[in-house]
Amino acid sequence: MTKLQDELAAAPLGHATGYPDTYDAALLFAVPRAPQREEIGIGADLPFAGADVWNAYELTWLDPRGKPAVAIASFTVPATSPAIVESKSVKLYLGSFAQSRFADAGAVADAIGRDIGGAVGAPVRVHLVAPEGFLRQSLAPLAGTSIDAADTGCATWEIDPGLLAAGGAPVAETLTSDLFRSVCPVTGQPDYASVAIAYRGPRLDRAALLRYLVSYRQHAGFHEHCVERIFVDVKAACRCEALSVYARFTRRGGVDINPFRSDAGEQVPANVRTPRQ
Repeated sequence: MTKLQDELAAAPLGHATGYPDTYDAALLFAVPRAPQREEIGIGADLPFAGADVWNAYELTWLDPRGKPAVAIASFTVPATSPAIVESKSVKLYLGSFAQSRFADAGAVADAIGRDIGGAVGAPVRVHLVAPEGFLRQSLAPLAGTSIDAADTGCATWEIDPGLLAAGGAPVAETLTSDLFRSVCPVTGQPDYASVAIAYRGPRLDRAALLRYLVSYRQHAGFHEHCVERIFVDVKAACRCEALSVYARFTRRGGVDINPFRSDAGEQVPANVRTPRQ
């Protein structure tokens, strides 16, 4: 058992569970960021800013008269938070709203912000979209130039930063890929994502970058940690003057997670679903 698996032994992830439908904030399970960051050389002084943007599509609760209400919930966890929340615990927690009465959508948003913020140890922004707003939700691919058509073979299925290469005069560009896959560190379930890497520095070898991203294919890691590891590896190997890494993962259990890390002074991108999401 790995150190991470040992830490998660008490989490609902990877275990058979019931599905409570009465509001219970105690269902949330926090996972410290520090141990995973230490593995890739990140200490207390973070080399990036950013956030993790979550979207939950299966939120429902009861109004004061017992009539069900539904919404899409989005919440943003800052990268500076000392912990993340384990995803299955979030699904169980949000599911616990189903048979509980709340005064209005604002009270639901306040509860989510308070509870998840308490679990991660930092303020969390929450936004609810009511059914009348569903059709106004944006949909667009990640901006940038896709590297997925690069003429290259792939034969490495565990992370290898030695695959990365860069050189020549500095450029500024954004490269994207839809071929990213990793696996859950406990259940082994696959996680799929579209990734955007915006940088300024020596030109990245696109085929090498694609091989590097594909090398996560059997890697067991949380979404947030995968993005931070990509940031660290690309920064170190390619001597980027400025770097931003953004991943939008496809949903599991009605929830998607979209981490963003940057040292370029950029704001967290607008929360726009990709076509795969």
